[in-house]
Amino acid sequence: MIGRRPLSCQELVELVTDYLDGALSRRDRRRFEKHISGCDACTAYIEQLRGTITAAARLTEATIDPHARDELLAAFRTWKVERAAG
Repeated sequence: MIGRRPLSCQELVELVTDYLDGALSRRDRRRFEKHISGCDACTAYIEQLRGTITAAARLTEATIDPHARDELLAAFRTWKVERAAG
């Protein structure tokens, strides 16, 4: 449970994955949806995430340029190492 006060934008960002996965409680989902009904920035953020998810679902190894694939893999390797160290 998140609490009784309205959600802040930061709290919404932290909960967006659970929202998109349908994992929020009914009460928290209502609070989340109340926030986005009055916050254009958060609504735009959620729509951007939905667009990213849709685009990523269409990707296959064959559709990614080999150079771009290598750069992405290198970036994720670095991120994983940096995250483990931090």
